[in-house]
Amino acid sequence: MNSFAVLQLIVFLALTLLLAWPLSRWVTALAQGRLPRWMAAVERPWWRLAGVDPAQGMHWKRYALALLLFNFLGVLAVYLLQRLQGVLPLNPQGMAAVSPDSAFNTAISFVANTNWQGYGGESTMSYLTQMLALTVQNFLSAATGIAVVFALIRGFSSRLSAHVGNFWVDISRITVWLLVPLAFVLAMVFVQQGVIQNFDGYRSVQTLEATDYQTPRVDAAGQPVTDAQGQPVMDAQRADTQTLAMGPVASQEAIKMLGTNGGGFFNANSAHPYENPTPLTNLLQMMAIFVIPAALCLSFGQLVGDRRQGAAILCAMTVLFLAGVLVATPAEQAGNPLIAAQGVDIQSGELQAGGNMEGKETRFGISASALFAVVTTAASCGAVNAMHDSFTPIGGAVPMVMMMLGEVVFGGVGTGLYGMLIFAILAVFIAGLMIGRTPEYLGKKIEPYDMKMCAIAILVTPILVLAGTALAVSIDAGRAGIANPGAHGFSEILYALTSAANNNGSAFAGLSANTPFYNTLLGLAMWLGRFLVIVPVLAIAGSLAAKKRIPVGEGTLPTHGPLFIVLLIGTVGLVGLLNYVPALALGPLVEHLMLWKL
Repeated sequence: MNSFAVLQLIVFLALTLLLAWPLSRWVTALAQGRLPRWMAAVERPWWRLAGVDPAQGMHWKRYALALLLFNFLGVLAVYLLQRLQGVLPLNPQGMAAVSPDSAFNTAISFVANTNWQGYGGESTMSYLTQMLALTVQNFLSAATGIAVVFALIRGFSSRLSAHVGNFWVDISRITVWLLVPLAFVLAMVFVQQGVIQNFDGYRSVQTLEATDYQTPRVDAAGQPVTDAQGQPVMDAQRADTQTLAMGPVASQEAIKMLGTNGGGFFNANSAHPYENPTPLTNLLQMMAIFVIPAALCLSFGQLVGDRRQGAAILCAMTVLFLAGVLVATPAEQAGNPLIAAQGVDIQSGELQAGGNMEGKETRFGISASALFAVVTTAASCGAVNAMHDSFTPIGGAVPMVMMMLGEVVFGGVGTGLYGMLIFAILAVFIAGLMIGRTPEYLGKKIEPYDMKMCAIAILVTPILVLAGTALAVSIDAGRAGIANPGAHGFSEILYALTSAANNNGSAFAGLSANTPFYNTLLGLAMWLGRFLVIVPVLAIAGSLAAKKRIPVGEGTLPTHGPLFIVLLIGTVGLVGLLNYVPALALGPLVEHLMLWKL
């Protein structure tokens, strides 16, 4: 890594952690229900209207049922808005209804906080769909993840309680008093920097230079016309105009990042100048992705009464994140060994001049693109400012590994912390086995029921990823979407299933995934990867809440020091990643060996 990349990394982490500390105090207050009087006064009539008693808690099963019902209704709403957008208002371009399989995939994608997109936003979705379906779910899916981690933290901090909180209260307060204000401020900053926000129709503008190109001639039946030799007949074309898409972008962009959603208004996502126009917006977008997950870690320590516990979790996440950046950035800066510096023979082994700029925006460069790729995949966001498919094998493997770890390296808002806490429970269980003592974490005994739920939560995503990948490479419908043969084509499928099941949403975009097969397969992976993890987590929350807290004794494993941080990192690496090593060997690792001829 060069000095600029190191400085950029330091500034990014320093500013993010600086903002996370005061934000964590407010998140703690929300979790405890300590609102200013005026906020409580605003809420009171709405609670009466909804028939909700904010002081009444829920058993974990009731909490889970409310969560599942709420999200299922969200899927129906997003699906119907896509299917009916052709007859609904705020559609100046006259976008037609989205196909059933794509609408199914997108509805699950945005409700599950995955935001996988098999379509081009500016050519598929109306303004109403972008705002009322996609942007609204950006708020609600993020709030769902935070609500779940609130319930789990209450399980650790409660004593002999049958309740883990009230889902309706949690999701309402998180949305209204946390996500909406932050998104409003960030959207205003984005507008000032040049991100567009309007309801105009698309604009046709004159280009500075005309573009000459050829298109195949077709007959009246739409079939290509061929010459006597059987070659397609081409017609010369010239274009001197370009269509510029418009729309309410800044409002969606802000919550897309803060909620670790990742779904772009435009097909190019955060590589598009209307979504991410300047180096400052690029930095702000990366900070927005990490700031709430970091604040939640600090809030965890405050809520359980020991700030060191939150700091230990945050430290483990930061170490894993730094490891990813320190591998991906040098790999991209080294470039492709088969592309030699100018004037140098390829066989000499000289590295590519300037590094691997393929698929990257010149306004960001290699270091900012590599950092963004690790941030977005570590945090379950899925936004991209570069084409991950064009990264070097090792540079592309790092984002894949970040997701395979379970999206616990900061992770999505809420999901990252509760995922890491599952690994923390597993770590103290392993430590208890090694010393022959009943494992405890934060004063709660970890018993067989808790470990069964942990096992389910940890194994769900590897099963979905590996089984889904095996299915896709085994049948014609899956192989038909591969644009690149061999190891890289396998990596494209592996990345897609990893991204879907871990609720990330980024892609190796060389895979043509907007087909009935992939829309259905990835849709199921996204739904199961989200909620088959959430339900066991809530079960653990309920189990812990019903237990008494045990005082710290001489044999208690300290869970706030360097030893525990190392144990936690080791557990994440060994348990989270080892499942995928054979698949990684067939994809990016063999591709790396072929490229460097090792």
